[in-house]
Amino acid sequence: MNYPGQRDGTILRVDDVSLSFGGLNALTGVSLEAKKGEILAIIGPNGAGKTCLINCVSGFYRPQQGEIYFDGHRLCRMATHKIVRLGVARTFQNTGLYLHMTIMDNLLAARHIYQKCGVLTAGFRFGWGLREEVRHRQFVEEIINFLHLQPVRNHLVAAISFGWRKKVELGKVLALQPKLLLLDEPTSGLSAEEKKDMVRDILDIHEATGMTILLIEHDMKIVMGISDRVVVLDFGQKIAEGTPEQVSNDPQVIAAYLGKEPTVAA
Repeated sequence: MNYPGQRDGTILRVDDVSLSFGGLNALTGVSLEAKKGEILAIIGPNGAGKTCLINCVSGFYRPQQGEIYFDGHRLCRMATHKIVRLGVARTFQNTGLYLHMTIMDNLLAARHIYQKCGVLTAGFRFGWGLREEVRHRQFVEEIINFLHLQPVRNHLVAAISFGWRKKVELGKVLALQPKLLLLDEPTSGLSAEEKKDMVRDILDIHEATGMTILLIEHDMKIVMGISDRVVVLDFGQKIAEGTPEQVSNDPQVIAAYLGKEPTVAA
C-alpha cells in the first residue's frame, strides 16, 4: 500500500475551537496539536466532547469559534469531501458500511475519490476504465490481505458479525489512503480477543505507513499501551495533555475520569 510520505512536524492543529448546540456547549476553547507519525489519544467521560471534536476535524460539524488546520490547509469552512481528498479519514463507532454490498464492494466504493475515468468508460469496462478498475481492485486486495479479511471478502456486510464489520470499517478508511486516521472508539462492542486483534491491526497500520492516528478510546489499557500522547476532555474542555504516564497521574484527570489513585513510581 502506498501512502503519502510524512515529515517531522505538526500535521493537525486545533486552535481554540468552541462548538455549541443551542444552549449546550459541546466544546469550549479546545486546542491541541498532532505531530506527524504519532498516535494521539483523546479520552474523557461520556459526553466530554470527544466525538464532537473529530466531527469538527472531519467537517461533519462546523465550530462557531476557532480554527482547524491540517497539513497547512484551513478546514473549518471546507466541504467534507474536500477534507477527505486532503487525506483525513475517519471510522464511526457503529460503522458506516453499505450493509447489502460485499466487503470487497464496500472497499472499492471508498476508492471513488481516485476514479478518473468517466461514467461511460467505467460502465462499459474497456480501455482506460478497465485498467483503472484493475488498479483499484489490486489496492483493495492488498488491504484485504493486510487485515486478514479473506474469509469474508465476498460476504454481504449484513451477514457478518460486528467484530468483522469493525475490521471492514478500518479497511474502508485505509482504501482512502489517508495521512490522518481518526478512529472513533474502534474497540467498542468487541470481545476481549477482538480488541486484541483490532489493536494489532492499528499498530500494524502505524508501523507499515507511519500514519498519524487520532484515537478516541475508553479502554485505558489500550490507550496507555499504544499512545504517544494523551489529551483529556471533560465537559467540552481540555483538562490535561501529556504522555500516558503523566496523564494517568494527573489529579484532575483522576478525579474527572480515571477514578483511581495515582501510580507511584517504585
